Amino acid sequence: MSDSHIHLTRVAAARWRLALLLTAIMTFVYVGFILLIAFDKPLLGTILVPGLSLGILLGMLIIVTAWVLIMIYVRWTNTHYDHRVADERRARREGR
Repeated sequence: MSDSHIHLTRVAAARWRLALLLTAIMTFVYVGFILLIAFDKPLLGTILVPGLSLGILLGMLIIVTAWVLIMIYVRWTNTHYDHRVADERRARREGR
């Protein structure tokens, strides 16, 4: 196996690890919310301020969490993954 292939395999593995970690976090958050809905509806019905219940607040936080995790993934791929793949492609073209 060439050095280029090994390097690309490592980069791809790192991308998968990050993707799986972020997926696990989002799954944990979402399943936790669903379990709260299933087993503690009165808690989610707690009014925090007029017009805003704990359930609505947590639902909005889940959406924000999803966006934050997406931004983390995009930032990581833009700063690490894309540059490493581009470097390997450039090195291949140069005959390294």
